Amino acid sequence: MDVKRVLFMSKGDGEHSYAQTSTFTQKIASVTKPTIASTVGSLLEEDFFPCKLLNVADLGCASGPCTVTFMSTVIESVQKQCTHLNCPSPEFQFYLNDLPGNDFNTLFKNLSNFSESYESLSCFIMGAPGSFHGRLFPSNCLHLAHSSYGVHWLSQVPNLTSKEGVPLNRGRIYISETSPVVVKEAYLAQFRADFSIFLKFRGEEMIDNGRLILILNGREDKDFVSRDGYFILEKLADAIAALVSEGFIEEEKLDTLNMPYHTASLEEVRDIVNEEGSFKIEHLEIIKIDRMSLDEDPQSSGRKIATLARSWTGSIISHHLGEGIMDKLYGEKLPVIIGDDLAKERRKGISIIVVLKKHVP
Repeated sequence: MDVKRVLFMSKGDGEHSYAQTSTFTQKIASVTKPTIASTVGSLLEEDFFPCKLLNVADLGCASGPCTVTFMSTVIESVQKQCTHLNCPSPEFQFYLNDLPGNDFNTLFKNLSNFSESYESLSCFIMGAPGSFHGRLFPSNCLHLAHSSYGVHWLSQVPNLTSKEGVPLNRGRIYISETSPVVVKEAYLAQFRADFSIFLKFRGEEMIDNGRLILILNGREDKDFVSRDGYFILEKLADAIAALVSEGFIEEEKLDTLNMPYHTASLEEVRDIVNEEGSFKIEHLEIIKIDRMSLDEDPQSSGRKIATLARSWTGSIISHHLGEGIMDKLYGEKLPVIIGDDLAKERRKGISIIVVLKKHVP
């Protein structure tokens, strides 16, 4: 699978689109606003400020409203600092990055209201298509970079086939309780390589003392004991397996399907940042958010979560299994399986927030 070509969030603004279904990541964006504001305040205490131009990148921006939340938080935090210092506001240059298959048309269409809200400012917005696993910007140009729910995506699926050509993760599409240790090791090795190169390139692109804010899907424990970190992918595998048993999908299709995704632990993130060396950690924490409201029916939540899952897994699943199975998988099987699980146990989304400061040589 060529991840750069296949992966994208569901396009447009219809009922299955990422723009309409990304309610969970919108919650994350709201919860992390104080951290972003605090980081911007810390950044503006560096020697370069006041400045004439502030270069900001949102990496893996997709096409939902989270980018608007991020940009608004940055602008308002800068304006607050400028008022405090009695200095003019800088010009803003926002670079919105994602893979070339991203729906930039919907993204920029939905930014029209944002532009109107800040028309009194000198604010420029530019699309920056490309993989953040490679270089995106010139050296020493970015003051602030941000990625929300992007860095857990891998550049490729790790090698999960034995020397004899036998699939090592049969019946699963990601790490699960039944996955052999070699599968977990392969995923961690791929994440370590990808996250390290991500940090290296951002280190080259950012100014000294620039800040990098990352929010990624993660897990609480070292050994995948808690299922919250991989809950949706496990239930999606169960739904696909159910369709295999009913004859709608070939078993070989399931056995060879693995997601280019890794839910890291706090320790893994800390170790890789320290080993790579371009940045030092200013802030690192885990936040947990309920996947369903207290007064919400589990089956209703199951339908919402299945629709959200379709918006961010659908491009890969349809590529591997075919478009014809999508409605049955996400509209019939997965909502019931998730709803039944939520009726037994509440599930939380686990997110890791890390704020990094570029080392000065």
